[in-house]
Amino acid sequence: MFAKVENNQVVLVNSDISVFGRKANLWSSADRIANGVYEVEYDTSNLKDQEFYYNGNESFTFANGKVTASYGVAVAKLLEDRNEVNKEGQPILDQDGKQLVTKGLKSNHVARIKSQAAGALQSTDWYIIRNAESGTAIPANISTYRAAVRSKSNDMEALINAVSSVEQLADLYKYDINTKTRPLGEFPKL
Repeated sequence: MFAKVENNQVVLVNSDISVFGRKANLWSSADRIANGVYEVEYDTSNLKDQEFYYNGNESFTFANGKVTASYGVAVAKLLEDRNEVNKEGQPILDQDGKQLVTKGLKSNHVARIKSQAAGALQSTDWYIIRNAESGTAIPANISTYRAAVRSKSNDMEALINAVSSVEQLADLYKYDINTKTRPLGEFPKL
């Protein structure tokens, strides 16, 4: 990413800046600087995981011969579900007259876990169907696996529902570099 600087102010930021018909990425560093074009350096100290935060706006500054891009303060996304109300505090209802609810991160992550569990079980569903239709026994390893998936799903959902902050929720997904595990755990494999 490059920035065009005029009168010590950033006037253009683009990955494809051209000066005099030549693209800045083809110029030497000295030629770019001589023409007021600088490679952007990023300050990501305020940048947070977009899964859990709304990041602040990106801004560009020119100082000491370099252009720096930085981000405003990140704001945590909604953790808990919120019943929507109008400015008078009255519930906002949907077309069917039901309370409009904005789902928080916890609800969304629990739904994701449930979906992952359903996906993990899907490949063995035919054993259950075959058993129901013809009485053919379900192999023990399949029954054990399916029970383990459901149990792990319940454990993961409980961990998610127990958090009281966005930071705690994000921490459930962080892998330990040494053990290659995360507090939330993983689904079993068949």
